[in-house]
Amino acid sequence: MRNIYFVSTAAFWILIGGLWLVGLSAPKTLAETDAPVRKSYSLTEVAAHASPTDCWMAIHGKVYDVTGYLPDHPSRPEVIESWCGKEASVAYDTKTKGRRHSDDADRQLEGYWIGDLK
Repeated sequence: MRNIYFVSTAAFWILIGGLWLVGLSAPKTLAETDAPVRKSYSLTEVAAHASPTDCWMAIHGKVYDVTGYLPDHPSRPEVIESWCGKEASVAYDTKTKGRRHSDDADRQLEGYWIGDLK
């Protein structure tokens, strides 16, 4: 009886080790590589997201979903809301009094990138 226990335990751990090794050698899927899937959107598709509760903008050929950022924007949300659903590169580049956004703002914007503009 003791031999059956040892043999079955060894077989179990050999099977587990084999499955683990197979998992290591399996090709990585897109989800496993954490590579974001980016889609291309037309201006018509962007225009369908033109409200403060669903705000997309196209800026320099990229599409951003800035809905979650509206309440956090340093100025009044209305400043951004008027650009929801539109191509907003000029507005982004010439914010208040013609000044461009900071490099920090550029980095922060990248967190809202959902795809490219067709």
